[in-house]
Amino acid sequence: MPCPVLVVEDDPDVREMMAMLLTMEGFEPTTAANGREALDQLLAGLHPHVIVLDLMMPIMDGFQFREAQRRDPLLADIPVIVVTALSAASACRTHADAIIPKPVDYDRLIATVQAHC
Repeated sequence: MPCPVLVVEDDPDVREMMAMLLTMEGFEPTTAANGREALDQLLAGLHPHVIVLDLMMPIMDGFQFREAQRRDPLLADIPVIVVTALSAASACRTHADAIIPKPVDYDRLIATVQAHC
């Protein structure tokens, strides 16, 4: 059975590229354009094995998303891989399971997602 992955990224080209790559590697991606959209999907019953999360997004950024996710006992256990152009020190504030810098090394992304599936 494919591993479900939620990709949260505001840049449509990057979001689509990650989703396409994950699909080609046998994962089952769902996408969201910002943290609010991702949180709504999770609260509606989506339960991915891992979340790939950008930090700088409109409406609800990755930091705000992580705060909401970590407060909800039904969502808090879902591993998060942060993909960001921000510094590692900034990204560490999210308490993510992994941090991948942008531009994304897609081999590293796939290996990291696989490790959490």
